[in-house]
Amino acid sequence: MSRLFTSIVVAGLVLAATDTVRADMAPTTTFTGNVELTTNYIFRGLTQSWGKPAVQGGADLSLPNGFAAGVWGSSISDRSYPGGSMELDLYASYGRTINDDWSWRAGLYGYIYPGANLDHAGLAPRSLNTAEANVALSWKLWTLKYNYALTDYFGADREQGFRDNSKGTSYLMLEGAYPLNDQWSLTLHTGYTHYSTELALPMADGARDPGYADIGVGAKYAIDKSWTVVGVLTHATNDRYYRHTVSFVNGNDSMNVGGTGGFVMLQGSF
Repeated sequence: MSRLFTSIVVAGLVLAATDTVRADMAPTTTFTGNVELTTNYIFRGLTQSWGKPAVQGGADLSLPNGFAAGVWGSSISDRSYPGGSMELDLYASYGRTINDDWSWRAGLYGYIYPGANLDHAGLAPRSLNTAEANVALSWKLWTLKYNYALTDYFGADREQGFRDNSKGTSYLMLEGAYPLNDQWSLTLHTGYTHYSTELALPMADGARDPGYADIGVGAKYAIDKSWTVVGVLTHATNDRYYRHTVSFVNGNDSMNVGGTGGFVMLQGSF
């Protein structure tokens, strides 16, 4: 690991907190856990499980002084992360409330893929680990968040055919919820990934820029205080770039990792 990743790991283990961008200050220290079963792990509009189900879970700690940190994990596909089967996220943040409606939060987030490396696909050795800094502003149940890559963005660099490294790639998103009653609520998400680089040579259909927008519209049903069912319909643009993504495991295996998709998730919290 780089020094930057080591710092994130240490911060995550010491603070052990939540990535929740809302900064409502708890009067006491709170520790929570979560587990999810989902039909498809979609991250920023792109499937990370090659369209297959995933098992997820994590733990979060929030401190009264505004600090928060935590750990979260998910199963992933080795077709996208050669040699890997798990994503492990470590994060730490600090935030404060401004008034009853507004709050802000800033932090660090590390995506780690144990065992995953591009050399498992016959390419030059390259980790897919990624670190980001983020800042968020929340109003009631809505959050605007900006993420900035402090490292190459999930392995994208010159050796992978890009003009330059992808440090500085950013993701801007707006998401929120609209409660309908005590059990039902609607969710809305929209975001845009801006790559700081592009392919040195165009793809067969002329695509160079991997940047894209993604949207998600969903419904959430609270079974009880601990269990929730969520259904989300997603769409990612830039179909030319992502519709024929080739598996790192089998060069004859490809799929549209973006496009229109969705998932159903069972969430548990404790």
